[in-house]
Amino acid sequence: MTGGAVRAWLIAGALTSGVVLAGCGDRDRGPGGRGVPIEAYSAEQIFERGEFELARSRPEDAALYFSEIERLYPYSEWAKRALIMQAFAYHQDTDYENSRAAAQRFIDFYPTDDDAAYAQYLLALSYYDQIEDVGRDQGLTFQALQSLRTVIERYPESDYARSSILKFELAFNHLAAKEMEIGRYYLKREHYAAAINRFRVVVEDFQTTTHTPEALHRLVESYLSLGLTDEAQTAGAILGYNYQGTEWYEDSFKLLTGRGLELESRGDNWLSTIYRQMIKGEWL
Repeated sequence: MTGGAVRAWLIAGALTSGVVLAGCGDRDRGPGGRGVPIEAYSAEQIFERGEFELARSRPEDAALYFSEIERLYPYSEWAKRALIMQAFAYHQDTDYENSRAAAQRFIDFYPTDDDAAYAQYLLALSYYDQIEDVGRDQGLTFQALQSLRTVIERYPESDYARSSILKFELAFNHLAAKEMEIGRYYLKREHYAAAINRFRVVVEDFQTTTHTPEALHRLVESYLSLGLTDEAQTAGAILGYNYQGTEWYEDSFKLLTGRGLELESRGDNWLSTIYRQMIKGEWL
């Protein structure tokens, strides 16, 4: 289902009137009058009640009605529609586990359907929308990245792919921010080797993020503190080649030149390897 289709259904649900919604109560489990079992209604009637619940901001109840269609009318066209709407309703209710389960069922049952791209996107959002602040465990961020990549690679021409690319970049940046936070923690406590390991991850694995210039500067600081001037100078050289207009370059320039050192690639180390690759256009 396209995003436009979902919105159209919601509008239709909000406008639905007549016998299907007549006499509906807040505690009713059937789409019509009280005491009438839900089995007495058609798939279309139950679907319309699900739309109505969404339109009045009751996604939990909407998901219930959509799931009933899947139970009562399996293998029908309405069941297929209800399944994707069930995933959507659960997501609106921030019930991400059930949203993900419904989206995955849709993908499994209808892999070639036009709405499979939307189902995959909802599945990815069920992880992405749970990404917490930088200080917490990043397992969900990794899962979000994997799921977003699936949308991008499997449905490259869809609107969801374009949105997924933006979210992928944000999630990727989020992981780099986590590494930087831990690296700064170690650096502040003068655990230089541990700090270097974190900043190295950013430079090697997250080099397209906004955190790379600072990571290089922190490497300059860490290596100078350990007396490893070759590595410090090489990190400074990479900064000068790619990020000369940043505050991090200026800070590293002052640190190195203040000790009579130049910003140049020196020695044979992991940073000098990156510098050579960069000069050849194989990095960044």
